[in-house]
Amino acid sequence: MAQLKTKQSQLKKASKRSRLLEIVDKEVLKKILDSFTNATGLTANIVDTEGRSIFSKEDAQKNCKFCQLIWQYQREKGLHRCAGAYARAGKQAALFGEPYIFRCPAGLIEWAAPIIIDGEHLGSIICGQVLMWEPEDFFWIELKQFNKNLTDDFGPLIEAAKELKVVSGKKVKAAADLLFVTANYIMKAGWENLQHRHELAVQQSILNEEIQNRKVLEEKLSARNLQLSYSLDKERELVSKIKLGDIETAKKIFQALLADIFIIGAAKLPVIKARVLELVVLMSRAAVEGGADSEQVLGINTEFVQDINRCNTIEEIDLYAIQALEKYIKAVQRHDRVKNHHIINQVKAFIRKNYYKNLTLEEIAESVYLSPYYISRIFKEEQGLTVMDYLTKVRLEEAKKLLRNPAYQIEEIAEKIGYNDPSYFSKVFRRKEGMTPSQFRQMA
Repeated sequence: MAQLKTKQSQLKKASKRSRLLEIVDKEVLKKILDSFTNATGLTANIVDTEGRSIFSKEDAQKNCKFCQLIWQYQREKGLHRCAGAYARAGKQAALFGEPYIFRCPAGLIEWAAPIIIDGEHLGSIICGQVLMWEPEDFFWIELKQFNKNLTDDFGPLIEAAKELKVVSGKKVKAAADLLFVTANYIMKAGWENLQHRHELAVQQSILNEEIQNRKVLEEKLSARNLQLSYSLDKERELVSKIKLGDIETAKKIFQALLADIFIIGAAKLPVIKARVLELVVLMSRAAVEGGADSEQVLGINTEFVQDINRCNTIEEIDLYAIQALEKYIKAVQRHDRVKNHHIINQVKAFIRKNYYKNLTLEEIAESVYLSPYYISRIFKEEQGLTVMDYLTKVRLEEAKKLLRNPAYQIEEIAEKIGYNDPSYFSKVFRRKEGMTPSQFRQMA
């Protein structure tokens, strides 16, 4: 069992490293870290969660003479010690979500800035190899103590330590924050690019399948001396589904229309772009008619025009068009939620005002000029209980107030809150409150 857990842990760590390497544009990061070093004189490195550098020996920055000596002493032991410290510091930095300043095993000041993608710690930036104060006698004693397991000859190490930069705490914090913000911004961009490539691959697969289906249909039509034509009926159906906020059905219809455009466009990109733009304009109008905010829709249109102008393949056009459709429908759904919220508040207000009457679902629905079925559905979806359950809840809350007043008999209370049968009132009260009205009164 222990071996299995160890293996699972190793696989998880390997997975994190591979994801980090997949996201990272090492050349861009190397340029940034080199520029940072040229500007500050501080070395920086990117490590995985195990404290191992993502850069090759050739690409890694040259470390200070002090660290080079540490690694030369019992090389494997020195490197392992540093990697362990980097891993622990990275873990602490990720825990707090900010740079973590620490003292390395050899006695130098370094800091770890966590690389967090989609809420997961994938690695850290390690920077430093400095001192935060001028070395004094006690520092040299500490230096020997920290490194006694690596060497007995401290002369070269002490001479190398004298060359270390002394950096104030304020500058250390500023450098740590700068690297943290910069690297995570780049990582986020890399992650989004990775996600985009994945979405593009998925959409390409769906599109290819749809195009193949259309080609089979085209062959069948050709055998009967007929031609594949663009379906205006599908357009009308698409408009209807957008207005209703039915995202899944709308996407299927839209994908079929796009396949028709791509086939009929005969791979002429300008023609395809023009046809897709026409379709997107149609969808945007449908979204506004479905209740979406016109300013928001205009923003989606503008973004899509910018996106499609950059497209060089039909797969990219397909992806951006599908994303635009999703945004239109979400805008419609957002309007529906706001509209439903307003309706539900009206229903609640009507019930609170008329709870003492012998209300029916039909009467409640009529108060907001909607069908009982529609009211029941949206009320349950938004509130997690039925309209009649809410009516019961309001009645029992009023009953509890009246039960605290000994002037009212239980039969009288039942009648006041809309129950003509006192025994039925007692039954409902017990089912909901776990005790009879009389027991509640005694406790109150």
